[in-house]
Amino acid sequence: MNARAPEIDPADAASRGVRIPPQPQVLIELVELLASDDYDARQTAAVIARDPGLAAMIFKAVRSPAFSGGRAPDTLEHAIIRIGFRQTLNIARAVALSTSIGDGKRAAYEQFWGRSRELAQLASLIADERVSVCNIFPDQAYMAGVFFECGVPVLMQRFPDYCEALLLDNRLDFPSLREEDQRFNVDHCSIGYLVARHWHLPEFVAQAILHHDSVPRDELGAVRSLVAIVHLASHARLRALKIHDYNWDRIGPEVLSELGMHPDELNEYLADLRERFEIVPAY
Repeated sequence: MNARAPEIDPADAASRGVRIPPQPQVLIELVELLASDDYDARQTAAVIARDPGLAAMIFKAVRSPAFSGGRAPDTLEHAIIRIGFRQTLNIARAVALSTSIGDGKRAAYEQFWGRSRELAQLASLIADERVSVCNIFPDQAYMAGVFFECGVPVLMQRFPDYCEALLLDNRLDFPSLREEDQRFNVDHCSIGYLVARHWHLPEFVAQAILHHDSVPRDELGAVRSLVAIVHLASHARLRALKIHDYNWDRIGPEVLSELGMHPDELNEYLADLRERFEIVPAY
């Protein structure tokens, strides 16, 4: 893979008044713990318990049909065991990111993060079904879905009117976002890449965020597949909402080709995906 450098670096972003959000300390400690060879559910729960909001979201997730397996767990430790360590970390990242970027009381941010969670869940389902073709695992696709457009709310903090109207219309209009990038002289793809690197996401996930405007023809393997998965997730979401996906008109054939799908399969596939998604609530 030929990794492309972002158009701006953190110092340049700072000089333009763009703030890359820091990771909360509890997330740093959780990542360090799970990267070690010595952790268990008790230790993981002890770290998460330092953030009551995060702990509450873990309990909310474990009560969903996706993870239910009988009586709801009565301790955080049991909840983590039920969900699994990787998905616990993904939920922690999603919660930490949404609380680090933007005022949760503002409708535009709430809309944005709600959509990001939906994209993440749909991408996870697609990756699970296509893993033999793409070798992208559900937790990786979930992570990418959460961070895919995270450069947008970062820029909204710097420029209060940046894409706010677009976010409130219940979709992400990729061409219009490019126009906004030109207007503000900053690239939201590059900003998202900087956030992903600063939060220590895998490099192929960061590269997918950098290249996400279209299925990158110069990128191979995991980057291209991950971009295709999230674009299909976005298309599935818009189709379910009965919103025309103008972006799909441009990149749909490349997405299907990358994921090993024939165009004639798409309608049935999306119907099946929607049925599966409807039983998985947003975290």
